[in-house]
Amino acid sequence: MASITASLSTNLTGSIKIAGDKSISHRSIILGALSIGETTVDGLLESQDILATISAMQAFGVEIEKKADNKWHINGLGVGGLDEPKKVLDLGNSGTGVRLLLGVAAGNPITSFFSGDESLSSRPMARVLKPLEMMGASFTSRMGGLLPISCTGPQTLQPIDYSLPVASAQVKSAILLAGLNTPGKTIVREPTPTRDHTERMLKQFGSEISIETDDESQNIITLKGESELTGQDIVVPGDPSSAAFPMVAGILAEDSRIEIKNVGINPLRFGLFEILNEMGAKTELIQKHDGVGEPIADIVVKTSKLKGVTVPASIAPRMIDEYPILAVAAACASGTTRMFGLQELRVKESDRLAAMANGLKACGVTVEETSDSLTVHGSGGQIEGGARIQTQLDHRIAMSFLTLGLKAKNPISIDNGTTINTSFPGFVETMKSLGANLNFSDR
Repeated sequence: MASITASLSTNLTGSIKIAGDKSISHRSIILGALSIGETTVDGLLESQDILATISAMQAFGVEIEKKADNKWHINGLGVGGLDEPKKVLDLGNSGTGVRLLLGVAAGNPITSFFSGDESLSSRPMARVLKPLEMMGASFTSRMGGLLPISCTGPQTLQPIDYSLPVASAQVKSAILLAGLNTPGKTIVREPTPTRDHTERMLKQFGSEISIETDDESQNIITLKGESELTGQDIVVPGDPSSAAFPMVAGILAEDSRIEIKNVGINPLRFGLFEILNEMGAKTELIQKHDGVGEPIADIVVKTSKLKGVTVPASIAPRMIDEYPILAVAAACASGTTRMFGLQELRVKESDRLAAMANGLKACGVTVEETSDSLTVHGSGGQIEGGARIQTQLDHRIAMSFLTLGLKAKNPISIDNGTTINTSFPGFVETMKSLGANLNFSDR
């Protein structure tokens, strides 16, 4: 178990290419597997989460391999063409992987079994199981819809018209992936827009899908089932959630300028960028272009003096994974930052709301935590630091406190750095290439 320590760093400079987008990587593998013909994926994020999805799709009978051209090649079996797995599908720590694959499995007349690590086995799946059961799939799970779970798809899955009770791109995506193999139109209504990678990529693979907005400003997504998907050549952009860490590091560290190349800037994923700009961050988007149906750009950040702001609940679906690193920025800002609508952080890889509040307090930052909000009283610059953070096997908690350590008077260490490979393999090396003072230890 490798501990990592971060110490005060200045003059963070350089140009980096960030790890591939995790959300798009998951969907590239899954949609390629459900297509006819070959799909190639360049720039795939080869993290533990994505490798778990690849292993699961291979267990469904899909041929997937990385070839000499450094691209992943997928020979799809078509919608409804998956084989029954001969083994339990272990998704490790990947909530996205298991929830999307439950939708995929429900659309095939087979039985499959899903498991995960200790963290994933404590996270709620009932919100996904309910609509899939309405479509005709059968599930057996632990009390409360927890893993391990068995899924049996019917001979004919039925389309539904479903209103999401909680804003969740994963639930929406599971329903749409199941709806690919239904005779009719599957409709998902979302009161608050969530990341739309699934919709964008379904269009690219040839699905008949439309998105409208009703009089109450809710999105209505309509998918026509039993249409054939066709293999595509995918180039995965950099992950904005991973880019958030060097981005905030470059903003906080003195005399710094960092350029992050080829990052996805989907507006439904880019709420952190908006909030940082509101706080006074010096940022710029250059080399804008489109790819994978997504907007992409290079991000340039410079040392900035930040001020506290109020972050409304309405923006939460557009930056739910970035609140831990936003709390780090808030700790070093002048004034108070108040963040609302954070209840979803309670059911991530850890209770991220509690983990951030406790970790910040241990580092000398004054915070107040409620069931769904976090208030951070900024230091106006350096924070005290000097703490050893229990990451609770959560990669974003780990990377957030390492970033904070680069601005602290006293070093900050994390108990376990191995979990970072869940989403950002090479994080430490990437940050050190910019001049960050990060060091491993075995304690």
